[in-house]
Parts: sequence; structure tokens; C-alpha cells
Amino acid sequence: MKGSKKDNYYAILMAGGVGSRFWPSSKASNPKQFIDILGVGETLFQTTFKRLAKLIPHENIYVLTNEKYMEMIREQVPDIKDEQIVPEPEMRNTAPSILLGALKIYKKNPEALTIVAPSDHWIKEEDLFIESLETALNDVQDNEHLVTLGIEPSFANTGYGYIKYDKEDKETLKKVELFTEKPGHKKAQEFLDAGNYVWNAGIFIWKASFIIENFKKYLPEMYRLFDKGSDLWNTSEEKQFLKENYGNASNISIDYGIMEKSDAVYVIPVEFHWSDLGTWSSLQNELPQDKAGNTCINAKLIADDARENIISTSNKKIVVLKGLSDYIIVEDEDVLMVVPKSEEQEIKQIREKVMQDFGEDLG
Repeated sequence: MKGSKKDNYYAILMAGGVGSRFWPSSKASNPKQFIDILGVGETLFQTTFKRLAKLIPHENIYVLTNEKYMEMIREQVPDIKDEQIVPEPEMRNTAPSILLGALKIYKKNPEALTIVAPSDHWIKEEDLFIESLETALNDVQDNEHLVTLGIEPSFANTGYGYIKYDKEDKETLKKVELFTEKPGHKKAQEFLDAGNYVWNAGIFIWKASFIIENFKKYLPEMYRLFDKGSDLWNTSEEKQFLKENYGNASNISIDYGIMEKSDAVYVIPVEFHWSDLGTWSSLQNELPQDKAGNTCINAKLIADDARENIISTSNKKIVVLKGLSDYIIVEDEDVLMVVPKSEEQEIKQIREKVMQDFGEDLG
């Protein structure tokens, strides 16, 4: 591949979330993407950055994040430049941050082709992932398309959104017919049986210029708000403009704001192993287990009549379990949490209760 072609490749890494479902390991002060949640020796953010750098010039990878995470990003990718870190003055949904990234990149390079990806997902077959991105980039180079990668579903998962595509389409890129929010189990099974639904992974590929055109068309108020700063992008005055205006942007997702409305959306169904690592239980699919099905992260376990537990400690502690099964046991320097796996959905509420009773800094 010619270097000049790659020079037009850019990425926007979304790294502003709190990851509250992984509390207490993941806190607002040190969220999921910036910790080694899998115990593999590097954070999800570092893994994702390295993965994209296989295809995208290092200096063309922008990180959209919260102001308070800037120092963490510098520590984890030491040679990143300050202009590659784009701090949001306050939390917003994905549409405003993607528009901001697109406008900054477009001003720098009007020919830019851009990948948008979450920073906290797990992809094992990285070569297949890169191949899929190259296919998408080649398409959007020549066509006014908004492309997304859809994961071929392996079971009727109710935790993901689904994308329906044209069953008759024999091309690699398939025309999207419908985006569906997280379904119930019966509906998810129907999607699986239909054979033309994929999981929505939140990975997008497009020309910077074309996504901006879509904002003009489908989210005109948001576009007008940001367009007032067009002369300030990539300058020292950008920060003040965002401080004064960013909070006025609608709190809306890119899926709802644009992808569900545009008639130029295509999906590439892919079969590589992917997980959004959305819950503690999802880690059990990615990590080894002992003979009794226990999963340990940064911990040493002695188990007696203890099965199917997830154990995570902050400093390779020895954990002794007797007669306890199907629990999530997570310890950090401030909090010890012991919760049945069947009640995992309660962790967000538990976090809020702890913050309320013992201090906001614990969330």
C-alpha cells in the first residue's frame, strides 16, 4: 500500500465513558478502558490504539475523551501528541463527539477517510479486523457511503443492538435496512434464525466530508452550533469555544441521530471474535477458567466446593472460597463487592448507593 494513501487514513477513538458496569474496578476516576480489566498486561485503550496503528499512521489517531483522562492517555501512549487528544468539556453522547472529531480532521485534511471505534472492545483476530477496515476504507474512498462493521451473531444475545441488511445483496458491503435496539430473547432468536441480522459493534468508516454532510442534513442544529467554531478548530482558541458551546449540543447517539436516518448506510458482516466486554460475566468468555469454572483476574484462588465464580483483586491477592458458587467477587483498594452473577444488572445501582452513602469519589 502506498504511503500517500495511508496518509489520508484517520481514526477517532472514543474513550470518554465511565464503564460503571465494571465497578468497583472501573470508576469515574479510572474507567474500564484505562485499566487492565482482562489481566493481560495492558489496558483496553492501549490494545485498541496499537491495533488501529497497524493501519492508521500513529499521528492520525485522535482520542475523544473527558478532560480528566488526558494525563492517563499520555501515560499509556507516551509518544501521543497533545493535539491528538480531544477533551470534551462535559459528557455527551456519541454524535457531538464524532462531529467534533470529523470537523477537526476535515480541517486538517479534506481528503480524510475516518474510522470511529470504541476504545474498550476486545478483538482477538486482529488481522481479520484490519482486512475488514481496509475493505471499508477502499469503499468509502470511491463512494458516498457510511459503513459499519456488523458481527455475525453466534447466539441470541439480548445485550447488543442488531443491524438488518438486504438478504438478496451478494456484495461484501450490504445495504442496511434497519437498526434495532437491544431485543428480548424471543426477538433475538428470530433475528438469529433469519440469517440477515448482525450485532452492532459501534465501529464506523466514512469520509470526514461525507459524515459532515450527513450532520448538515439530519442534525442541522448541532452542525450549526459547531460550525460557529470552524475558524478555531486545531487552534489555541478551540478549547474556549468548546467550553462555551459544547454543552449546548443535543445528547444524542450517532446511531439514532444519523445512522438510522441516512439511506447511504452499508454493513460488512464479519466473523472475527469480538466482545464489547460489557459486564463482568462477559470476561468469562475471554479468559481461562479452572476445572470448576472459576475465572481469576489478578488473583490467586484456593477453591473448595466453589464453582463458576469471577474473582478480581487489585494486587494478585490470595482468595479462599468455600461453598460459594456463581458469584462475582471484586476487590480494589477501597471496596470489596460480593454479588450473585444472577444480580449483575444491579451493580450500577450498588455503585450509586455506595457513592451516596460513602462519597462520590468511590464511583
